[in-house]
Amino acid sequence: MTDALSLELFWVGFGFGLGVMVILARVSLRLRRSRQVEEKTQILDDQAVDRIIRQGKISINEDVLDLKAIEDEEERFWSENWDEPEEAW
Repeated sequence: MTDALSLELFWVGFGFGLGVMVILARVSLRLRRSRQVEEKTQILDDQAVDRIIRQGKISINEDVLDLKAIEDEEERFWSENWDEPEEAW
């Protein structure tokens, strides 16, 4: 009788412990994600707004896209020969 009771208490405690761990992991993940979102949203500051007003546009990344290279790659992609689809059985 006492063995069954202690085994039952073990599983209840084990389940409770797992539940607490899942809740803590979820809270930790939510906090980490909210910090990442905050970091990403703080890009637009007063200086950036002033630059937008002066220039009419803003570039967060100074790496400018090479539109000619993009166009060439797109043309190469669409000019490839594609395998014909297999017929249905």
